[in-house]
This record gives sequence, C-alpha cells and structure tokens, in this order.
Amino acid sequence: MSAQASLLPGNRLHLNHGPIDLVISADGEAADVRRAYQVAAAMFPNILPELVAKLAILRAPIGEAKPVIMNPIARRMVDAVWPYRDVFVTPMAAVAGSVAEHVLEVMVEAAPLRRGIVNNGGDIAIHLAEGQTMRAGVVGDLSLPRMDATIEIASADAVRGIATSGWRGRSQSLGIADSVTVLAQSAAMADAAATMIANAVDVDDPAIERLPAHAVRDDSDLGDLPVTVAVGLLPSQKVALALENGARRATEIQARGLIAAAYLQLQDQVRVVGAIQQPLPSRAA
Repeated sequence: MSAQASLLPGNRLHLNHGPIDLVISADGEAADVRRAYQVAAAMFPNILPELVAKLAILRAPIGEAKPVIMNPIARRMVDAVWPYRDVFVTPMAAVAGSVAEHVLEVMVEAAPLRRGIVNNGGDIAIHLAEGQTMRAGVVGDLSLPRMDATIEIASADAVRGIATSGWRGRSQSLGIADSVTVLAQSAAMADAAATMIANAVDVDDPAIERLPAHAVRDDSDLGDLPVTVAVGLLPSQKVALALENGARRATEIQARGLIAAAYLQLQDQVRVVGAIQQPLPSRAA
C-alpha cells in the first residue's frame, strides 16, 4: 500500500503508510500551518522504506556496542533504548515515538508554529512555543472509552513526549498492565520507557495467558519471549503487587532523569509516579 495523506475535520493532517498512522495538528498562521503540513506529507512516504531497510539492526537486541546508524529516525530509536541495554530490548521499542518526533521536527524547521502535535497511535510528539500549553487525557483501559486522568503541559516544562504501552495495545508486552502512560523529554524516550515499565507490571497467576512472541506475530522482534495475550480477573492483592513492581521500575527510571511521570493502570487499580492529575470527576461518578 502506498502512503496516504488527507485532511481531517479540525484542520488536522492524517498520514498513513502500512503500520504508521499519524494524526497531526498544528496551530499558527494559516500559511505556516499549510507549509508545515506540505513538508510533512512530502517526506512521509520515505519513512517506512528507509526503516525497513534497517530492520535487521532495529530488530536486534541492544548489546554492549551501540549500533551506528545514519538514518535520523533509526538513530533516535537506538538512543532511546540505549539506557536499558542491561535487559532485553530492541530499538523497535521506540519506533512509534521516534517517527512522531522526527515528523514534528521537520514541520517545526519548515515553519514557525505556536503548537504542533504528532500522534502516532498514542505515542505523541509535542511542540510548544513560548507561553503555549496543551492538555491531554489518559485512557487507562483501551476497552473502556473514558478518560481516567489528565495531563497539562506548558512550554516551560521539559516534557515534549507522551507514550503508552501495555498488553492491550498494538505492541507486544511482557507484562500485564492495561496501560502505562509516560511523560518524557521526547516522544522516543517516552516510548522506550513506557515499554520498560509496562514489562515490569507483572506477577504470576494462572489467569494470565502468554505465548511466544513469534507465535503471535511472525515478524515480532521479541523472538520466543513469552508475551501476554490474555489477563483474566486477578485477586486485588496480585493486581497491587504487579502495579508496585511497575511503579518501582518507573521510580528508578525517573531517578535517572529519563522520564517526568508515569501513570500505571491494571484492572481499576492505579499507580502514579510524578505529577499527573487523576481521577477526573467522571471516573468517580
């Protein structure tokens, strides 16, 4: 399938090519927004072919030697997962955030924008000019269409990326979190950290079903590692333990300066590391 570009209601740009699905919004002078969209649409068709050409490296676990890659998106992916090289991780853990970040960077270089947001399936790159703010909602359980928390980001904040991971999402997970949403300095960093924290939200229980990653998806970069495919109702004590394991990992990553905050949810229990507003009034109703 070839790359597709179209305008959505609200003057948003939709770019789609295979697994890459971007919804882009920009705020600025009309001519500047048009220029930013034109540049994004023009460069977008090259992204997937260039990443496919590097798949052998991008699907390989990061080891002691840091891969040297010239492609800017692939390089972002490697840089984002490099801090986690003490465990099994491949650069693919940061692919969605890295793509979003790269597209936004090209847009901002092409035109002055007050705000720019590139959302790649929930992994979001953010641009805020001085004095600008944005607000986002967190959906803790993708099977329930409700917002469970809110995030407000100002231009003075260091956060420029949001990412979500969990066993219910489009990526495979070693853990059992319904979702882990992370705020970080960049979308690529948030993407990698969300994967690591979601993997840590885990316990052993017969209600959890796992299969080798390659049996679930033959192009998986996780090989024969067991990924979660179903989570039945768990005792509340085990839910709490799983979330504590994830929160401990999030706290460690935050202490290293790699994230600003994280929101972890599993079966109606929540843990928050850092500053995220929750719950919303609708959740308590």
